[in-house]
Amino acid sequence: MTSAIATPGKIIAVHLSYASRAAQRGRTPAHPSYFLKPSSSLAATGGTVERPAGTELLAFEGEIALVIGEPARRVAPDDGWKHVAQVTAANDFGVYDLRTADKGSNLRNKGGDGFTPIGPATIPADVAGEGGWRVRTWVNGDLVQEDTSDGMIFGFGRIIADLSQHLTLETGDVILTGTPAGSSVVLPGDVVEVEVDAPNAPGAPSTGRLVTTVTQGEVPFGDFGDTPSVDDAQRLEAWGSAEALAAAVAAGRVAPLAAQGRADASEPAFELTDDLRVQLSGVAVATLSVALRKRGYHDVFIEGVQANLPGARIVGRARTLRFIPARPDLFQTHGGGYNAQKRAFDSVGPGEVLVVDARGERGTGTVGDVLALRAKVRGAAGIVTDGGVRDFDAVADIGIPVFSQGPHPSVLGRRHVPWETDVTIACGGAAVQPGDVIVGDGDGVIVIPPHLVAEVAAEAAEQDAADAWVAERVAEGEAVDGLFPMNAEWRARYERERSAASESSAASEASDAPGEARP
Repeated sequence: MTSAIATPGKIIAVHLSYASRAAQRGRTPAHPSYFLKPSSSLAATGGTVERPAGTELLAFEGEIALVIGEPARRVAPDDGWKHVAQVTAANDFGVYDLRTADKGSNLRNKGGDGFTPIGPATIPADVAGEGGWRVRTWVNGDLVQEDTSDGMIFGFGRIIADLSQHLTLETGDVILTGTPAGSSVVLPGDVVEVEVDAPNAPGAPSTGRLVTTVTQGEVPFGDFGDTPSVDDAQRLEAWGSAEALAAAVAAGRVAPLAAQGRADASEPAFELTDDLRVQLSGVAVATLSVALRKRGYHDVFIEGVQANLPGARIVGRARTLRFIPARPDLFQTHGGGYNAQKRAFDSVGPGEVLVVDARGERGTGTVGDVLALRAKVRGAAGIVTDGGVRDFDAVADIGIPVFSQGPHPSVLGRRHVPWETDVTIACGGAAVQPGDVIVGDGDGVIVIPPHLVAEVAAEAAEQDAADAWVAERVAEGEAVDGLFPMNAEWRARYERERSAASESSAASEASDAPGEARP
C-alpha cells in the first residue's frame, strides 16, 4: 500500500512542542528543536512496524503532520502557515533502547524502516486555521492521546519560520509537529491508530485512522555497531510515567524493573556539588516552588512542617524512612531490636537529609533526642518528618535542623511501626525518592528531582536577585505598580544596572590580579 503523500525530500520532526508533554517531561523548552527522519522510514496505513530483536521499548507518538506546498525560506512566523498545503496524521515510532547509541541524532532509534506511518488521507490546510486541528491516538481500541494544536507551545507558523531560517522547506517536505502527553510503549500484537481531524471546520474533515500493528523482529543486531541498552530511567520515560509502567507490570505486559535487570545509565549520575549546594542555600523555597511549577511539578511541597530552629535552612539529598500504621503483631516483628528507624539514623550520611513518612500522623513522636544526636554526629544536614518530634526542646538544643508537625511526648509505637528504609515514600503529600534534593527554609520544605536541580537552582537564583533589586527600589519609595512584577521599562533598567555592576566587578577583579613587576 502506498502512502497518502509522495515521498518527501525531507522529514523533519519536532522534539517537544505540546504543553501537556512538557509537563509530563518536567521541562519546557524556550525554542523548538528538531531531528531528521529518513524517507525510507515512511509507511502507510494498514501496515506493520517491527520491534527490533533484542529491544523492549518501542514507543508510539501520534502527531499532526504538515506537508509543505509553496517553498519556504526565511519567512516570518505570521506567514509560516501559508506554506502548508496539506495536513495528515503520522506516528513517530522510536526505540528507546537505541537512544544511547544515537548521541542525540535519533537516526537509529527513530529512523527504522516503517517507523513513520503517515496517512491514510490528507486534508487541505485551508479548511482550518493553525489552531483548528486535533490529534487522537488509540492502542488496542483505548484512547490514550488527545490534544489540539491550541495546546502547542510553538505554533505551526513559528516552527516553519524557525526552520526556514536555516534551510529551504521544499514542496512535499513533511514536518512532524510533536506529540502530546500519553505516548507510551507498545508490544508485539498491539494495534496503534492515529487520527487527525478539524472538528470545528465545515464537515469536520478527518484523515481517517492510521492503523499500525506491532510485530516482533527476529534478526538480531550484529556485533559491528552499538547494541540496544536500557536502564530504569529510560523505561520510565518510554512508558510515560511510573503509573503507566506499574499498570503494564500489573497487567502482565512487562516484567518488573528488578526482573529486567539494569544497564549502565547513558549520562553521569547526578551529584549535588558544593557549588549547587551553596546556590540552593542562597535561594528561597518559595522561589524554587515557582520554578518547579513552571515545569509541571505542583505537588513537591511537604505540607504542614515547620523548623524547630528559627532561621534554619537545609539542603541535601534524601534518605528515606517509612512508617506504617501501628498493629500489635507487626510491631512485635518489626518494632523491636535493630529496626528500620534505627538503621535509618545509623546510616544517614554527611550532607544527607533523612525524610520520614509518618502519613501526616502528628499524634506521637517519630524522632527523639538520641536519634537526632546520632544524625548530627553522622553529619546529616537535617531531618524532615510529617509526624511529631519527641523531646522537642532537647532536639532543638542538639542543633540539627528538624522540620516536623511539632512536639508530641508519646513514643513511636503508639501510632507507628518502623517498616523500611531507602524506598519511595510520601511525606506531607509529596513523593520523595532516595536521592531527591531537599531544600527547606522558613516557608517549609520542597523536593526537587535530581535532573531538574541545576536549571531550577539557576533560575531561582536569577529570580531572587531580581526580587532583591525590586525590594531596593520599593525601599527607596517607588510604587509597586509596574515595578512588581517588572514591566518593560523597569526590566530594561534592571538589565542595564546588572550589566554595569557585572562589568565593574570584572574590572575590579582584573585590577586586583597580580601583574608583572615594573623595572
